[in-house]
Amino acid sequence: METNILSDLAVKAHSLDAISASLDRRLKRIDWSFSQRSKAAAIEGIHPYPAKFIGDIPRAFIDALPIPPGTAVLDPFCGSGTTLMEAQRAGLPSVGIDLNPIACLIARVKTAPLPEGFADIVQQIISKARNIHSLPPPDIPNINHWFKPEIQLAVGALAQTMAEPAYASWLDQLRAALSSILVRVSNQDSDTRYAAIEKKVARGDVFDMFATAAARLERALLERLWGLPTASVLEANTLEVQPSEIGMGVGLVVTSPPYPNAYEYWLYHKYRMWWLGFDPISVKEKEIGARAHFFKKNPHTADLFVHQMKGAFELIDNVLVKGGFVCFVVGRSKIHGQIINNGNIIHQVATEIGLEPVSRFERVISATRKSFNLSHANIKTETIIVLQKN
Repeated sequence: METNILSDLAVKAHSLDAISASLDRRLKRIDWSFSQRSKAAAIEGIHPYPAKFIGDIPRAFIDALPIPPGTAVLDPFCGSGTTLMEAQRAGLPSVGIDLNPIACLIARVKTAPLPEGFADIVQQIISKARNIHSLPPPDIPNINHWFKPEIQLAVGALAQTMAEPAYASWLDQLRAALSSILVRVSNQDSDTRYAAIEKKVARGDVFDMFATAAARLERALLERLWGLPTASVLEANTLEVQPSEIGMGVGLVVTSPPYPNAYEYWLYHKYRMWWLGFDPISVKEKEIGARAHFFKKNPHTADLFVHQMKGAFELIDNVLVKGGFVCFVVGRSKIHGQIINNGNIIHQVATEIGLEPVSRFERVISATRKSFNLSHANIKTETIIVLQKN
């Protein structure tokens, strides 16, 4: 009998190896640079977001991998919700987690129905806000450096009006529209350059830009030609989320985690957070990989990233069903002149908890993709790692 059991195990192991090899070949046949990428859906452009995950990546994983039926897609670092949106397009439920409240706001708007009457509500709010001619100074640090007084009044009037209880049903969409224009009406040079410049923007322009942004958002949401399966967005630190909060079995994880000394999401969204009533300082303190963490008195190191990824994989392992897949897309880091291969870190942490490697390869990033930290993290390729729970 023992011989038969060993023989059966050998057959099963051989079968799993063959399946894994087949999946590896299938994945490597995909053009991961997406050089022939079709025009992105309008919904991807409703709000600026630095280093945004392009929809082609999660879509390719969803199409290529045999996801266990009846399971959900999880993105534990979901950013602006690209993975969740692609899961919806494929008819799959999904869960996203992100620490950044602006990211969560965008993700919710992308994946939620648009309540009726949005255009009329926008006009009501603009009309009310135009008639507000004075407000207490906003309790926002260094506000006069980044926003002219007349711009402060217009933005504050819009934010105050849309927060009225009568507009609660549309609040996410209204906030997203306002948030999307805040850099353009401020003195900040752009979403990817944190420097103050003089801009010819007047109070009335704020209302006009808000109306245009709201109309663009409405068109994008109405153009969605797919159903809207459940997409839950948890505004939380992934390392503190409990498995019970995910609420369903996960068959596919697709994510691109923040990694050391690469992008500072909190920095480029901090005034958006302040205007909308969030706390960017608390986000900064917990944001994985934020550049500021590597240039303080007791700087972070790559070892901390290893610890953080162990925490993320502990959650993943608890919610991932047998046969489920984990797909990470990650670039290298440069810390005080030293190159850190984050792909190796992800691979090591994942295999230590028993996930089986399926495929690993490099993805060339399109030369037209903009990066706003070229001096210290000019990333040309990303490592793609695919694993399975057997």
